[in-house]
Amino acid sequence: MALSELPAERHREVAALFTERVRGTRSWDAPSPVDDWAARDVVRHLTEWLRAFLASGADVELPQGPSVDEDPVTAWQVHCEGVQAVLDDPKTPHRELTNPHIGRVPLDTAIDRFYTSDVFMHTWDLSRATGQDDRLDPDFCAQILGAMEQMEDVLRSSGQYGARVEVPADADVQTRLMGFIGRDPFWSGR
Repeated sequence: MALSELPAERHREVAALFTERVRGTRSWDAPSPVDDWAARDVVRHLTEWLRAFLASGADVELPQGPSVDEDPVTAWQVHCEGVQAVLDDPKTPHRELTNPHIGRVPLDTAIDRFYTSDVFMHTWDLSRATGQDDRLDPDFCAQILGAMEQMEDVLRSSGQYGARVEVPADADVQTRLMGFIGRDPFWSGR
């Protein structure tokens, strides 16, 4: 089933899968495919970076839950519900986010492009770290990969992505996406 193209709905769908993985996590200290991160750090990353991005670029304050160290499940839930409330607000499509690196972008588009896609890709990290189903929507994988390939030099120079991991030429799109963002698609934590 393809994900919605509407930012609020796509976030709802992507966040629902990540929420399932959060609730299915049994060891928050399990190593993840991201160097030097445990499962807890995947959630920490997603609950922390967007807060500053929205506050500085759109004057949006997300609700603050408990720390990820204290209660990662509730921290994620409070954060996720806060983001969804912003996206569900009928004023959001008419608001803009301003950022020195991306200029002026509709707020819902900025959340969709930078945050929802990040949640989507980090679902794989949390799934792999915790031994859960890591399959992602192949159409959205292809969409993200296509967009990222067009700006590979910018992405690599940002320091946000590791070096591309080579994958077999006939690899499926999810494997190619994970390799592109610097993950070993065959990582098993062992």
